Amino acid sequence: MKICRLIILLLIIAVPAKAQDSLIFRRISDEIMLRSNCYENLRTLCKTIKNRISGSVQAEKAVIWGQKAMAQTGADRVWLQPVDVPHWVRGYENLKLRYGNGKFKTVKMLSLGNSVGTDGQVWEAEIVMVHSFDELKQLPDEQIKGKIVFFNYRFRQDFVNTFQGYGDAVKYRSNGPSIAARRGARAVIIRSISTGVDDVPHTGALHYIDTIKAIPAVAVGNYTADTLENALSKMKAYAQLETHCKMMENVRSYNVIGEIKGTEHPERIIVIGGHLDSWDVGEGANDDGSGCVQSMEVLRTFTALGIKPKCTIRAVLFMNEENGLKGGIAYADSAKKANEHHILAIETDAGGFTPRGIGLEMSDERKEQIRYFRKLFFPYGVYDFEHEEGGSDISPLKKQGVPMAGLLPDSQRYFEIHHTNNDVFENVNHRELKLGAVALTQLVYLVSYYGLK
Repeated sequence: MKICRLIILLLIIAVPAKAQDSLIFRRISDEIMLRSNCYENLRTLCKTIKNRISGSVQAEKAVIWGQKAMAQTGADRVWLQPVDVPHWVRGYENLKLRYGNGKFKTVKMLSLGNSVGTDGQVWEAEIVMVHSFDELKQLPDEQIKGKIVFFNYRFRQDFVNTFQGYGDAVKYRSNGPSIAARRGARAVIIRSISTGVDDVPHTGALHYIDTIKAIPAVAVGNYTADTLENALSKMKAYAQLETHCKMMENVRSYNVIGEIKGTEHPERIIVIGGHLDSWDVGEGANDDGSGCVQSMEVLRTFTALGIKPKCTIRAVLFMNEENGLKGGIAYADSAKKANEHHILAIETDAGGFTPRGIGLEMSDERKEQIRYFRKLFFPYGVYDFEHEEGGSDISPLKKQGVPMAGLLPDSQRYFEIHHTNNDVFENVNHRELKLGAVALTQLVYLVSYYGLK
């Protein structure tokens, strides 16, 4: 009965406005594709500030840049929201491998984010290879204790949606070090969580279990992992590991927030955001400089076109998504304390690639409200409204019952450059980036105009 009433309501309200909606969709697209400055904003962020792990000087500069860029959107109000964030420092790191009776040779590697180091010492140990947690569990303690465990788990190439493959493999990065430490391992090497056919190592956060001693953990690229795998099938292998990474004291930082007040229901808030921090390698272009400039572009486009939203639209550049989520938690806590009413939270944190769809994490009734307008998105290449997707930074809002949405770009190249030295401005295409901003702005327009029950 509720669904029937919803359909009748949509037929009464939405159908007469369809031609108008199509026209506004076109105006939004033309404004962004012809006059957007989001690509140049991204160039400035990546080339002037570069990578910006939370707590770093670069992250502090990014906040200053973000506040200025947000103000230039024409937002009614721009402010900084304080948040205390962790500050992890990589420092010098080196990994050498020796196969059988050969010589030690340096290989490409990256320490995993939040990892402890070797206290400035060179640790030498035999390598033990496992392909899964179950395989590790079956080994006797004496085969693990004091050795370096190599988690040789491949990113599954049979998943067409690469985020599904990432979700399948990431547990070896996140939990592998503590699980190996529980068995007495001295350190961990993982095969990078990567779809790439290359030797590029990928970093990313690990999560230590407090009751287990923390051990160093590093990642190697796929070619190095293949070589190590092949060697261990024939002979013993050894590693010399030296890492100086460590966690420093927490640092005061900020979320950057801008908003356009709603004309009819200012108390109803639509929030859209990306995260301003990145890993300390590359330039954080796709992860997630792209999401930041796209979020600000939503506000700029509304202002440039003179569109007066009925609900308040808020853009947030979150701090510390990569290794703590403190910005997202701080925003949600503030919203709860102020008793704010968010009707939708949207995140763009999947790269600046061609948009294919919009993920929806909400009730079936609300999904149908948005899907009703899906044909309006078809001319812009956006067709997938079936996946459930929100985002890490907005996940604390989900716990408060806020409906979630997330931009779904083409995912095929993302995990070749994700968390690597290759995540640079040159790997973002200006048209693809702008098309993502188009889809996001169109979605925000619809929800700001029709609401979300």
